[in-house]
Amino acid sequence: MTPLLRLAGLAGILAAAPAAAVEYNAVLTDKSQVTFTSRQMNVPVDGLFKQFDAQVTFDPAKPEAGKAVVEIDLNSIDAGSDDANAEVKRKPWFDTQNFPTAKFVSTGVKALGNGRFEATGKMTIKGRTHDVVAPFTFRPSGSTGQFDGSFVVKRLQFAIGEGPWADTSTVADEVVIKFKFLVAAVQPAAAKK
Repeated sequence: MTPLLRLAGLAGILAAAPAAAVEYNAVLTDKSQVTFTSRQMNVPVDGLFKQFDAQVTFDPAKPEAGKAVVEIDLNSIDAGSDDANAEVKRKPWFDTQNFPTAKFVSTGVKALGNGRFEATGKMTIKGRTHDVVAPFTFRPSGSTGQFDGSFVVKRLQFAIGEGPWADTSTVADEVVIKFKFLVAAVQPAAAKK
């Protein structure tokens, strides 16, 4: 075999080899956000949590191996005004003195096609844990990528809004949680040992 044919054969083998997988595993929290929308008297009310910690491991080529743990500082809530912020930290609502954080831990991730995925997991708020399903999209862009998703929680399952606030005609039971995480790939997954 001539050197030229050998070189052509080697180039063909390299071209057929799969590209190294990229694992996104560093959440850029300063460029990420967790927001929510509740309904009061059937009027949407938006808010956000200013502080949270997130650990994400995700390879779009192997989504089923993905993992996420998100811990939200409930005292960092911005519900639109100082009065609202003080109210939702009280015992009938989040009771942040006894339960300062909310936590999501994924139990599985599956691909839905076209950059869409679904994470299942356990959400713990106010000492109560329930299953949640969070559909999301992932858009890679070089060494960074962005997760965008949302899911619904029923506040009464977590005892959020006890006593007279349990009346869902005043404050709806369903609250939409939205997240946008910008993540970076610290190193290729193939390089990990």
